[in-house]
Amino acid sequence: MEIDAWVWWLIGAVGLGIPLVMTAMPEFGMLSAGAVAAAVVAALGGGIVAQVLVFVVVSVALIAVVRPLAARHRTGRPEFSSGVDALKGRQAVVLERVDSNGGRIKLAGEVWSARPLDSAMSFEPGQQVDVVEIDGATAVVM
Repeated sequence: MEIDAWVWWLIGAVGLGIPLVMTAMPEFGMLSAGAVAAAVVAALGGGIVAQVLVFVVVSVALIAVVRPLAARHRTGRPEFSSGVDALKGRQAVVLERVDSNGGRIKLAGEVWSARPLDSAMSFEPGQQVDVVEIDGATAVVM
């Protein structure tokens, strides 16, 4: 009993689909789609050269087009910050003089202890400052 070429291509497509599911590597899915395209060519009576050529062209085209789009989509999402990370970069108002010995600021409606990023700097009450980082329960400002 002889198995048609298109069946072999479908078996190959399923075989490439298994690692796609196991490893979540989308490249396997693109290779699997290339194998399905080659199965269509085989079912339409195309020769082995045409089948392999279609497999290679479809697989490479999908990898060349889809991967950069997916990478751009993945990195284009804004990051969600919460907790103290959400406070970095925000502005605050100085309540008590902030210098190398400390001080107080109002940040996001709460009173925080603060210190300047550069110990030589100081900020007077009423001044606007930018929060550079949060160090424990102290805001580092500039």
